[in-house]
Amino acid sequence: MANEFKKGMLKRILILAMVIVFLFCADGVRVFYLQTVRSNELASKAQSQQLSDTEVSAMRGTIYDSEGNVLAQSATVWNVFVDPGNINDEKERSLVVDALSEKLKFDDEQKEELIEKTKKKTRYAVVAKKIENDIKEDIAAFSAENKLGDVIGFEQTTRRYYPHNSLASSVIGFTGNDNQGLTGIESYYEKDLRGTNGRIVTVKDANANKLPTDYETSIDAVDGNSLVLTINQTIQYYLEKGLRTTMEEYKAKGAYGVVMDCNTGAVLAMSSMPDFDCNDPYKITYSKTKKELKKIKKKKEKSEAQSAAIQNQWRNFTVSDTYVPGSVFKTFMASAALEENVVNLDTTYTCTGAIQVQDYRMKCHYHPGHGTQTLTQGLENSCNPFFITIGQKLGVHNYFKYFDAFGFTQKTGIDIPGEAISQYYKENQYGIVELSSASFGQTNSLTPIQVACGISAIANGGTLLKPYIVSEIKDANGNTVKKTQKKEVRRVISEETAQKVRTMMKAVVDEGTGKNGYVAGYRVGGKTGTSTKLGESKEGERTKYIVSFAAIAPVDEPRIAMVILMDEPNEDLGGGALCAPIAAQVIEQAMPVLNVEPKYDEDETKNLSIQTPNVIGLSVSNAQSTIESKGLRCKIVGEGKKVLSQSPGSGNSIPSKGVVVIYTENGKKEKVKVPDFTGLTVSEANSAAADANLNIEISGNNLSSSTVVAYRQSTDKGTKVDIGSVITVSFKNTNSVLD
Repeated sequence: MANEFKKGMLKRILILAMVIVFLFCADGVRVFYLQTVRSNELASKAQSQQLSDTEVSAMRGTIYDSEGNVLAQSATVWNVFVDPGNINDEKERSLVVDALSEKLKFDDEQKEELIEKTKKKTRYAVVAKKIENDIKEDIAAFSAENKLGDVIGFEQTTRRYYPHNSLASSVIGFTGNDNQGLTGIESYYEKDLRGTNGRIVTVKDANANKLPTDYETSIDAVDGNSLVLTINQTIQYYLEKGLRTTMEEYKAKGAYGVVMDCNTGAVLAMSSMPDFDCNDPYKITYSKTKKELKKIKKKKEKSEAQSAAIQNQWRNFTVSDTYVPGSVFKTFMASAALEENVVNLDTTYTCTGAIQVQDYRMKCHYHPGHGTQTLTQGLENSCNPFFITIGQKLGVHNYFKYFDAFGFTQKTGIDIPGEAISQYYKENQYGIVELSSASFGQTNSLTPIQVACGISAIANGGTLLKPYIVSEIKDANGNTVKKTQKKEVRRVISEETAQKVRTMMKAVVDEGTGKNGYVAGYRVGGKTGTSTKLGESKEGERTKYIVSFAAIAPVDEPRIAMVILMDEPNEDLGGGALCAPIAAQVIEQAMPVLNVEPKYDEDETKNLSIQTPNVIGLSVSNAQSTIESKGLRCKIVGEGKKVLSQSPGSGNSIPSKGVVVIYTENGKKEKVKVPDFTGLTVSEANSAAADANLNIEISGNNLSSSTVVAYRQSTDKGTKVDIGSVITVSFKNTNSVLD
């Protein structure tokens, strides 16, 4: 009996020991599993419960124009969050919700969402993102007053601001909600601009409350580098003004322009219309597009059209799209032919209005024919048959050699995202028909920036330069990190050939199709162009065109080269009528910015404005003789003996033979309504101004011709102004060719 008892006890002890060993082994395996397999996961969970890790956003670098004006900058803003776990009761919840809703200007729906967030089983719920500092301070004061520091919190972040809204938007681009560059320079230079975010790590107690700062670790954010662009704010403004006004007036699909420093490759201005507000990039800006969208009734169709319109206004056509350059290309043909000595300035050709090339009869835009012309006259008249014969003399090999040399077979490498590849025939693909068509600017498609670089090469004496937008990169302390250097790609033509072509281009403005590119005091060279958008017109519709104008100024000592394009205007007007006036306006404003002094010829000197003499305090007779001695007219208002005031005021610019009004009695100055000068010739506008006792400053094409008429005035018609005031009136030649 005793033996059986002992055996039973031993058995129980053995089983118990085995159980204990098994449990120890299981615990050991469990510990091993937790310490090895799940160690990282558990450590992460422990850290999340014990540590608060807050990211501190780096300040994105500032973007400046060439003169140091801010085009894009970042500022500190705040995210507001709540900790629902620290809300004690419904009364406190109501206090928090009501106050935040009021200060953040929430509507009823947003308030309901806030209520739901305060009920979540979480320690962190974002209420509002990127609020301004004044609102944050207001909420912080409320929080302190009501001892809600453990309920309402703030996170520092940044927001991107664009002080000039849409200025240079197609170049600058914009950033997304995460502060990452999405388009333009903001995207291309993302790594330089974004900086490195910092962190603040804080220890929490068992109740998830932050412990004192003794337990806090921080890593400072490193702000991003800043960019200095080659863009000049003034030149950019006038380029955009001209493009936008003309695009709106002629309901064009788009309007594009590039202005370059022809001696360095720096882009002084670049625009693609319609553009957008960098602060509100999803808002459609073009009135024509808005009207078209309004007509669409189907929801899905409207949404797709709206999305396409937004994408279109973000697109920088000057870099990201190609077009057929048309007759602007004749400048490159003239350069190649002169360089290869297959023609000279005395070469002549008799245009009969068309030329037969195999089975094709290729027409000149002037169907009666230009008759016998020199090479310069051929460019002035933009004669297609003349340049077809030049292309045939040059031959396929030499044609393609210069096509390649001018950079038309490669991307320019400009520092803007999305540069398109040109579409062109390779050398072995040309026959006589293809060569003939290409010789007057058809067949091949180029980007506007490629054409602008080619024109710059002619302007600077024959060297192709790499274009660039960013001139300098600076760190957060203002130290230069990188400076862009002028980069010569290759010599294309000789200085002698370049000078000859510039002289021919000046003749285009003086005597040919580009008269509206004229600017007094600055010798402008130019070339008009038209390209037919084949295959894009529906049956029964009028033909669609892109019209253009390329310019160089001044032609004797060139500083700038530019290309201006108007895409699908609603009238059959060429680049001479639509684009050349824009170029003239830009040149007129750009030359003083670049410190280029005007040089007036004898005829221009006669029409120069003069400064109004100061005659206040003089006797009427002395004042009148002083004014008339300057070649000005005098109008006397009042019966007094001395001059008390005058209009225009002393030192103001006034056209020669203008009128100065002198007042001899105190009282209100006489007012007059500004006439509508639109459509008037120069002489008619002068007469209308004289009748109203006003002065007009003539801008643009000032030739006294029935085809030169006013198209813009500085003061709107019907506006009441002082008599004697100066109104600037812009004129252009309405004679236009689709060349």
